[in-house]
Amino acid sequence: MSSATQSEHGLRRIIKAASVYVPQVPKPKRKISLTEKFVWTGIALLAYLVMGQIPLYGVTDDPRFDFLAFARVIFAAQQGTLMELGIGPIVTAGLLMQLLKGSDLIKLDFKNTDDRSLFTSATKIVTIIVIVAEGALYGASVYGPLTAEEAPYAIYVVVGQLIGASVIVMLMDEMVQKGWGVGSGLSLFIMAGIAQTVLWSVFSPVPADDGPVGILPFTIDAVSNGNGAEAIFRVGQLPSIFVLALTVGVILVLVYIEGIHVDIPIVSTKYRGFTAVYPIKLLYTSVIPVILASALIANAVFMGQMLWANYNPNNQNPAFNWIAQFDPNSQGSTATPIGGILYYITAPRSLDVAAADPVRAFVYVIFMTAIVTVFSRLWVELGGLSAKTAARNLLDADVQVPGFRRAESSVETLLNRYIPSLTLLSGMIIGLLAGISDVLNVFGSGTGLLLMVNIMVSYYQTLVKEQVDTHMPNLAALIGRKQ
Repeated sequence: MSSATQSEHGLRRIIKAASVYVPQVPKPKRKISLTEKFVWTGIALLAYLVMGQIPLYGVTDDPRFDFLAFARVIFAAQQGTLMELGIGPIVTAGLLMQLLKGSDLIKLDFKNTDDRSLFTSATKIVTIIVIVAEGALYGASVYGPLTAEEAPYAIYVVVGQLIGASVIVMLMDEMVQKGWGVGSGLSLFIMAGIAQTVLWSVFSPVPADDGPVGILPFTIDAVSNGNGAEAIFRVGQLPSIFVLALTVGVILVLVYIEGIHVDIPIVSTKYRGFTAVYPIKLLYTSVIPVILASALIANAVFMGQMLWANYNPNNQNPAFNWIAQFDPNSQGSTATPIGGILYYITAPRSLDVAAADPVRAFVYVIFMTAIVTVFSRLWVELGGLSAKTAARNLLDADVQVPGFRRAESSVETLLNRYIPSLTLLSGMIIGLLAGISDVLNVFGSGTGLLLMVNIMVSYYQTLVKEQVDTHMPNLAALIGRKQ
């Protein structure tokens, strides 16, 4: 036995031994009705919303910097609460394992039950490691200086809260995915966070400079005072009827585009007479590329802030000014670029700002479209979405394409007619939509709306599959619709 094989068997034994001590949510021992699944899903959602309103115990002041500001929408996180980290550690660990799987660095046969169980256990172990690491580092670096001086052990309490809350979120997601609920817990929490932002922009009664923040109470107030026209356009980034209409329009466009797909006919090799289609969506790479692009831009801005604060606080360094300039009067996470490369790759975030510098708005939209397209191409290879992988998955599902040999190379040739071009088209479309939506400052941000609509469509498909599972359980795993 080679040393590599011995190492692999040793790693398998370690994972199996460690998985015994990892908290698990058992699968239901009986068939769970759809009504019961909705109840458990509602409990998980309620628990998430409640934890998002409970402040961290032991913290005496708010942090100066919001290091996760760029990812609050993606990670369903709420600053200063038990949901400070949101689903960030879980998403990070899952994305890491997905990249290892898609790039074939993990040599596992996912048709084998033991290998699938091993991968699940390894993912959970990695998730817990990431939770502990992020909770400890984030808690110590961000909240360490903000705990009471007379309570030196308070930081350990804060770190414990961050780790404990993340473990609870992990278990709630596992509960939903293991059959107690509907869909994915993580997707549910993301959608809830974005929906909160949208609803706040529409209904919030909290006062602003010119009236309530929410456009609905502001409109009622403006009409009652005989100034209804003021609600159509509002100064700055406050919600307005115009932006509300844009938000609804973007949602409708996204829903329409989500429904566009190329159908490839398939037949089952196990169930005689069953025909279906394998749909290749126009948005083939989904929203992962725009998430990666948004995180890249935000991290670049964050690093620019740190370098500027230390080496160019007065914008007097000509070399650094090419990279970024910030307003010296702004502080912390509110600092936004006012010049340099970073200025042109960040969204203006309102029509007023875009109209003041249309070149910046144009460059941002073009840059966002280009970088999302690049990430789309990379994600197809690293995320296991290539034509070769799709062909293998089809054959593993015991289906074949009429008129083509039941061979991976034959099916791959067919899929190569569509997947490469749809990959580029998908990147350009979602990049363009995200960029324009950010410039127009739609409710929930462009990335947020993309996520919300994608998750809603996914939930609709999950509910359809639940119905199929109820009436045709043997066919529920097949992709497509009956002809």
